[in-house]
Amino acid sequence: MAALDNLLRAGLGSRMQALVLEPGRLPRLRVDGEEREVTRTALDGERIARLVREIAPLDAVLTPGTPFELDYRLDGRALRLRGEPVAGGWRGVAAEAAEAAPSPQPEPPSPAAPAAERRAASVDELLELLLEKSGSDLHLTSGHRPRLRVHGDLEELEGFRALFSEELDLLLERITPERNRAQFAAAHDTDFAYELAGRARFRVNRFRDHRGVGAVLRTIPSRIPTCDELGLPEAVRRLAFLSKGLVLVTGPTGSGKSTTLAALVDLVNRSRSDHIVTIEDPIEFVHESKRCLVNQREVGEHTGSFKQALRAALREDPDVVLVGEMRDLETVAIAIETAETGHLVFGTLHTSTAPSTIERLVDQFPGDRQGQIRMMLADSLKAVVAQTLLKKIGGGRVAAYEVLIGTAAVSNLIREGKTFQIASAMQTGKKLGMTVLNDVLFELVEQRLVEPREAYLKAVEKEGLLQKLRGGEHDLAFLDEFKA
Repeated sequence: MAALDNLLRAGLGSRMQALVLEPGRLPRLRVDGEEREVTRTALDGERIARLVREIAPLDAVLTPGTPFELDYRLDGRALRLRGEPVAGGWRGVAAEAAEAAPSPQPEPPSPAAPAAERRAASVDELLELLLEKSGSDLHLTSGHRPRLRVHGDLEELEGFRALFSEELDLLLERITPERNRAQFAAAHDTDFAYELAGRARFRVNRFRDHRGVGAVLRTIPSRIPTCDELGLPEAVRRLAFLSKGLVLVTGPTGSGKSTTLAALVDLVNRSRSDHIVTIEDPIEFVHESKRCLVNQREVGEHTGSFKQALRAALREDPDVVLVGEMRDLETVAIAIETAETGHLVFGTLHTSTAPSTIERLVDQFPGDRQGQIRMMLADSLKAVVAQTLLKKIGGGRVAAYEVLIGTAAVSNLIREGKTFQIASAMQTGKKLGMTVLNDVLFELVEQRLVEPREAYLKAVEKEGLLQKLRGGEHDLAFLDEFKA
C-alpha cells in the first residue's frame, strides 16, 4: 500500500477539498475552506517527491519545480493530483477528479450529521462527553469512531467521524508528556496520567496496533470515594487498621481495584497518624496529607521501577506502603519481606479469586524457593480481596467482593501447600467476614440488583452458581445463548 494512501483516505473521510503537501511544513487538509495539520512530521521536497512517485504511472514526468497533473484511483474514488511549483518541490493538491459529478448546489448539513461529523473533536471534548455520560473509559482507535464505556458497555459516539492514524497521533501527542513521547517512539506503548483541569484525572495507555495509533483513557475521579460510598464490607474496612502484613486487592482489568485501594488508603489517612508511601504507574488518585503524611512516587518519573522504589521505601520510615502493581518476582519478594518486617503493604494482582491469588504468587518463584515463599506468605498474608464489577438492573454498576482473611487455619493451609482447601475454609469463616464469590453473586441476584445472566458471565465457578440459581425462581433462558 502506498504511503500517501492513508493521508488520502483520511482526507476523503473528512470530506476534504484538498490535501496540501508543501516543503518544510506539516501536511494539511483543506476542509470547508480551512486548513488543518494532520501529522506531526514536516515534509521536505524530496519526501513529497517520493510519496507522489510511489503512486504515479511509470511514464509520468515528475521534475521538482515543474507543474504536473495526474489521475489516481483509491478505493473506487477518482482523484486528481496537481503539483504547483514551489521552492524545493511542489505544493501538492489532491482533490476528487472532474468526472465525479458535482452537486448543482451545496446541500445543507443533515441533522444526523452535525458539524462534529466534519471535524475531529479534541481529546478534551471527548473526555467532557465521557464525564457527562458518567463513563469509565474513552477508546480511541484508528479507523473507528470514538467509543465510550458507560456502565460496562462500549458505545460508539454518533455524530463523530472515524479517526485516522495520523490525526489521532497528533491529538495524542499534544497530551503526552515528553518522557512518554520518547517511550512511545521506542516501545510503541506508554502509560501516563492526564488531567482535565478542575474536572478529573485520567490514566492513559497510548499504543500502536495493526490499524495505527490508539489509546484508552480511564477516568480517575478527582474526589476519592469513601468506603461507605463503595459499599465495602466491614471485614475489608478493618484492613485499614492493621499494623503490619500484606493485603492484596485483585481482579481483572477494569474491576475497580484502584478505587478500592484508594478508599482504603484514604481511610488510613483519615484515621491514623502514620507515613504512607505509594508507588504507582502512573499516579492515579492524588492523596492530600490529612492525619497521615503521604508521599506518592510515579514509576518512570520519580523512580526507575517498582522494585527500586520499594527498596528505597524501606529507608523512608514508612508505616503503610501501596504497591500499584506487583509485576515481577523481585517486586513480589520485596513486598512480602516488607510486610514481614512490620509494615502494612497493599498491592494488586490480576487474579480472579482469592485462592488462585496465592497460587499465582507462589508459582512466580523457582521450585527451590516456593517452600520458603509459602512460609513467608503464611506469616504475612492478612487478606485477599478479589473483586469484579457487574451491570446493575436499571443502570450503573455494583461490585462483588470475595474476601479471604488470613486466619490461623488459612495460614496453615498456605504453609502446607493445600490451597485447594482454602475455598472450604472461606465457607466456614463467614463469621469472620469471609465471602465466596458465588455466594455474593447469588445474593446480588436475589436482591434484584443484577440479572442472572450478568452474574453467570462474571462467575468463575459457573456450574456452582447455576445450582444456586436453579434452587430459586430465576429465569435461566439466557443459557440457550451458550448452547453449541
